[in-house]
Amino acid sequence: MHIVELTPTVDVPRDGWDRPLVIPKQGGKPVALTRTTTFIDCIEDKSALSGWKSRMTLVGAAMRPDLLNVVSLLDPQDPVDKRKLDRLAEQALDISGANAKREKGTHLHTLSEYVDRGQPLPAGTSPHDQLDMAAYMGATVPFTVKAVERFVVVPELGTGGTFDRLLEYAGPGPDGEHIEGHFIGDLKTGTITYGKLKMATQLAVYSRGEFYDHTLFPVDPADRKAFAAWKKREVPAEEAAAAYSPLPGHVSRKWGIIINLPAGSGDCTLHWVDLEIGWDAARLARQIRATRSAKGAMLPWVTGVTSAGTC
Repeated sequence: MHIVELTPTVDVPRDGWDRPLVIPKQGGKPVALTRTTTFIDCIEDKSALSGWKSRMTLVGAAMRPDLLNVVSLLDPQDPVDKRKLDRLAEQALDISGANAKREKGTHLHTLSEYVDRGQPLPAGTSPHDQLDMAAYMGATVPFTVKAVERFVVVPELGTGGTFDRLLEYAGPGPDGEHIEGHFIGDLKTGTITYGKLKMATQLAVYSRGEFYDHTLFPVDPADRKAFAAWKKREVPAEEAAAAYSPLPGHVSRKWGIIINLPAGSGDCTLHWVDLEIGWDAARLARQIRATRSAKGAMLPWVTGVTSAGTC
């Protein structure tokens, strides 16, 4: 892998629902965008994930039976108790080890950035992690990394999100024919057996985004008074537009790249994802989300005299 320029992770200000707050390109006050992953969630079949979480929650509760003693004292219909039950369920899930894979994935993402920068891995990196990173390095040799963890906005969808990698590549494409240009890449550290459409959709959305530089409008969200004032500030259009810049001209909207490195496997594989299929799914997600806001799907039953006569 060859590295031209890497950009450090940005921390875009967010609201209480973890939605990124950005200044619109036309100027004005900050607006909340839907996270890209949240936006496309509606197209995903979550039955397998829901079943897995339910099973792991039971496993965690079995490992800590004292949690069930607390559960027995709570009313699942009471709003306050419901929040307590939610926290207990998450605690049981964590006890089961269900969150360990997520944490391990975050760790491998961090290590992969050392590899991309050509830096040695941190002291104390485990042998398993070293094998994973060796596999990652070997698989990604064909790429030049142009950017890492960059936040992009897609005004057409009202979304914002951060992609893993912007990769430059020249070589055989999905059909064996020569292909070259810039491609959105994503590192997956778990199974890719499920969620292929979601992966294609996520990368398709990113490929149609614009870079957004939130550092032009600095604020400390921890300072509540300053943050409240920042959210009310009207930014002139010219100043707002300066925060936006296009992706490189040859970012593919046809193909994206998945880098699959299952944690602890010592094996890294590359996969093409069809972004045209993904973009169709993104537009479908927009339609689904709009339909969910439709009113009048159910009306009350009317009895007695109406303007049309008597029932």
